[in-house]
Amino acid sequence: MADSIPLNPVRKSSKRITYYNSARASRYSLEDEPSNLDEMPLMMSEEGFENDESDYQTLPRARVNQRQRGLGWFLCGGWRVLCGSCYDCLVHVFRRKKELKARTVWLGCPEKCEEKYPKNGIKNQKYNIFTFVPGVLYQQFKFFLNLYFLVVACSQFVPSLKIGYLYTYWAPLAFVLAVTMVREAVDEMRRYQRDKEMNSQLYSKLTVRGKVQVKSSDIQVGDLIIVEKNQRIPADMIFLRTSEKNGSCFIRTDQLDGETDWKLKVAVGCTQRLPAVGDLFSISAYVYAQKPQLDIHSFEGNFTREDADPQIHESLSIENTLWASTVVASGTVIGVVIYTGKETRSVLNTSFAKNKVGLLDLELNRLTKALFLAQVVLSVVMIALQGFVGPWFRNLFRFIVLFSYIIPISLRVNLDMGKSAYGWMIMKDENIPGTVVRTSTIPEELGRLVYLLTDKTGTLTQNEMIFKRLHLGTVSYGTDTMDEIQNHIVQSYALVPPPASNSGTSGSTPSRKTQQSGPKVRKSVSSRIHEAVKAIALCHNVTPVYETHTSVNGEPESAEADQDFSDDNRTYQASSPDEVALVRWTESVGLTLVNRDLASLQLRTPSGQIISFYILQIFPFTSESKRMGIIVREESTGDITFYMKGADVAMASIVQYNDWLEEECGNMAREGLRTLVVAKKSLSEEQYQDFENRYNQAKLSIHDRALKVAAVVESLEREMELLCLTGVEDQLQADVRPTLELLRNAGIKIWMLTGDKLETATCIAKSSHLVSRSQDIHVFRPVSNRGEAHLELNAFRRKHDCALVISGDSLEVCLRYYEHEFVELACQCPAVVCCRCSPTQKAQIVQLLQQHTANRTCAIGDGGNDVSMIQAAHCGIGIEGKEGKQASLAADFSITQFKHIGRLLMVHGRNSYKRSAALGQFVMHRGMIISAMQAVFSSIFFFASVPLYQGFLMVGYATIYTMFPVFSLVLDQDVKPEMALLYPELYKDLTKGRSLSFKTFLIWVLISVYQGGILMYGGLVLFESEFVHVVAISFTALILTELLMVALTIRTWHWLMVVAEFFSLGCYLASLAFLNEYFGIGRVSFGAFLDLSFITTWPFLWKVSAITLVSCLPLYIIKYLKRKFSPPSYSKLSS
Repeated sequence: MADSIPLNPVRKSSKRITYYNSARASRYSLEDEPSNLDEMPLMMSEEGFENDESDYQTLPRARVNQRQRGLGWFLCGGWRVLCGSCYDCLVHVFRRKKELKARTVWLGCPEKCEEKYPKNGIKNQKYNIFTFVPGVLYQQFKFFLNLYFLVVACSQFVPSLKIGYLYTYWAPLAFVLAVTMVREAVDEMRRYQRDKEMNSQLYSKLTVRGKVQVKSSDIQVGDLIIVEKNQRIPADMIFLRTSEKNGSCFIRTDQLDGETDWKLKVAVGCTQRLPAVGDLFSISAYVYAQKPQLDIHSFEGNFTREDADPQIHESLSIENTLWASTVVASGTVIGVVIYTGKETRSVLNTSFAKNKVGLLDLELNRLTKALFLAQVVLSVVMIALQGFVGPWFRNLFRFIVLFSYIIPISLRVNLDMGKSAYGWMIMKDENIPGTVVRTSTIPEELGRLVYLLTDKTGTLTQNEMIFKRLHLGTVSYGTDTMDEIQNHIVQSYALVPPPASNSGTSGSTPSRKTQQSGPKVRKSVSSRIHEAVKAIALCHNVTPVYETHTSVNGEPESAEADQDFSDDNRTYQASSPDEVALVRWTESVGLTLVNRDLASLQLRTPSGQIISFYILQIFPFTSESKRMGIIVREESTGDITFYMKGADVAMASIVQYNDWLEEECGNMAREGLRTLVVAKKSLSEEQYQDFENRYNQAKLSIHDRALKVAAVVESLEREMELLCLTGVEDQLQADVRPTLELLRNAGIKIWMLTGDKLETATCIAKSSHLVSRSQDIHVFRPVSNRGEAHLELNAFRRKHDCALVISGDSLEVCLRYYEHEFVELACQCPAVVCCRCSPTQKAQIVQLLQQHTANRTCAIGDGGNDVSMIQAAHCGIGIEGKEGKQASLAADFSITQFKHIGRLLMVHGRNSYKRSAALGQFVMHRGMIISAMQAVFSSIFFFASVPLYQGFLMVGYATIYTMFPVFSLVLDQDVKPEMALLYPELYKDLTKGRSLSFKTFLIWVLISVYQGGILMYGGLVLFESEFVHVVAISFTALILTELLMVALTIRTWHWLMVVAEFFSLGCYLASLAFLNEYFGIGRVSFGAFLDLSFITTWPFLWKVSAITLVSCLPLYIIKYLKRKFSPPSYSKLSS
């Protein structure tokens, strides 16, 4: 990988490095970094610290900044940069962002807020009633093509510049603008309706006088809001009370973080314990909340009750929060609003949709500029040959208008109609049912993609976990031997007689305790299985949920005795599907989780006994710790046990020495299984009390709370007893592996961006064959400062052809200091996996690739957390999945399954690009050929600025006479869809942009000049005696030439193409008979009408045929020879 990067040693006195580093230092002022790093570019090796040698001489960004900014720079686009800078300055002045600050929020007292906070309204509209027309016009006329047509059309109001009828210039322009405005207005109206619906949702607000209904948009910071089950949470809140007895509730976060699992949230203890809801107003309490942040996975705050003696302080963490856009899944909750509107986590993580413009449109825009230059040069040449006589300046403008058909306005009309046709074809394709095209302006982008950035959960995987393996060190159990485990569990609990009363006690564990008292005694397999299954059944955050049955009168039955606690009525809810899979497995082998609240949980043994445990502490999983733990006290014996499970990298140093863990983890990972290591430790009462005191103290600290809490927990995590290793499989979506292979063969680089854990992401990358079995994986170590990033990047440089796995935090550090170097290295990897990515980070990675590579990017996802990434990419694809429709509604294209992306890109993307390229160039050819004829005509008539054809003929030429055959090119295809899917390598050619380039454009220019010259000179030479009929002669030959050229361009004939050819020819012949006054030379008033008898004579027919043959036959011969001796890749396959 490093071989392809030039290694240029830098002299010690290099001025460039000084400049570059000073620029970096100004961008990131860091006090905690060693100053010597600022003088140092990225090294090849660690020895480079001494040698002062660099792999990167300087960064291109630094070089660009040093370029001279002269007049040339200003004319070549500098003016646009300056205008943009001025606009940004004005926006900054008028819309200065308010600094976000931490806040103190009094319960139910919005009037006590020290500052004014933003409104809680949702606004996704691009325009308002005043900015709509100017905004749409600006979006249209910022393109040179449209601006040019506007100037030409306006010039026709000046009498001395008038060439033809006004309608010939204004009608097409008005049509294009009208269609665009109607489309934008409809989109804007839909956005307005959606916003209005969300903002008008009613919520119950608690006041001193009782409940009042309030609109979502009228909610303020400090309000106490009641949210019912299945209702959307309207603003970021702190969870105060719930109707659930255990003081907790579940929320669905799929529209925020993309995860389908329910999250457990805990109410603030002080407010949950209040006797009635109304008591919230009888206490004097406030919440201290940190300033609004992007991170949806963390929160720090404190709850304080002042009127208690002594004052009550409770620490608040992420489990006490209810973020906006999540949905309450159980019970009714009451919360105090802390952030509204623009300051909520969901809005901070949402990027605004931009107007997407396809690469093909930008390329055509560049070509039209070249054509305009040619047009001006041609006009100047005409005036120069005229000798600059008379009012030459006016004549120059007349010539510019006269040659304005070089850039045909029908180009926009044809391309827009073509795009709509491609969209219709995509939606009608039976092989990809349910596909919806939401943005009709960029179907060609599907044929030019180099990077595909995909989400994991729900996109590549089904997010359905299945327990596959249990390993105890000496023995391993798979799906086919689970019945053995079941027998061991039944035997373990059968030894114990069932308790006399249903008090929830069990005698099984005491007998076990005596068995295991001696640490030297080797345990039997049966006892080890029992310990392992029990640990898996206890160490989790899963809650069993029972559906409440409604009585006859529709009220839920309150009596717990009547509630259905049967296995069929029970479902499990947890924040991770892995956890649910583990608990379901313990149920299948005989140990069932039947009940759980915040303080206790109950297990049912195979014999039907209930064993109760008190939950003393729970340590949730975090991306830093990579493990979760629980401390439980068994009710019957009083034994305290600390159970822990986590990733092998985190647990290896915590458990006692063993020689099998690392090897078996590797084996399971190679099978694509997600592994968890389970361990336990018995605690005495004194050990636990000491721990609890230190833990509570750490939880209340304001500064470095997370570090202090982690340090206390780590004091327990020593010399734990290793129980078992589990393997869970996340099932992939249908045909993910062949689809990814197809995309890789097509030259598309795939990056997986996920909010999931590093281990999980790595497993899926292997099992989906995103990373092939032969490839190495380089896991980028966590880095927190410049020095660490520096060393880790150097280590990565030495790896060749390996996939990269990096976490969001490390990525952020690398991009802060070594953005250019990191992207350059990452882009050479065959695959990249970014885990623990926030929604904003996903969008930033997309933008980074766009800036550094100039290649087309595509983002695909299925959750609300993927919307930012989808909107940032050149082309966004949404999957309608379990996580709702938010991603598919925000995307440009919506599909129902990941496997459909193969056909969407290989077939429809390819066809759309190739067809639009052919259509665009042909429409330009149609304009250039008539301009070439006009130039020949004017040069013969002493360089007079007189039009060759009348207004109606010009409009007819661009519409009724040639439009249908030319537009039928949207049905053309070079290879059959089956071939395109069988040979994805064909897609690689498209990314080089060879179908529409300056080379192909130049070929069309030469063809146009040749044909225009032949048609005009041929008409003058052969019909010298009938010169009065020059219009009819040349125009007839021109129409025939265009129809033959369409036939020459077509690669695969469709019956509609044949119909279009004959229909156009018929229309032209009919107009020759009925509109003969337009075919005279000069103005109609001269009386030079077309003689109908003349066009039916034999000489007219053979001479016109001869001219047409001379203009087309050489091109047919050249095409035949080229296909014979240098055939394109697709023709080899089609033959």
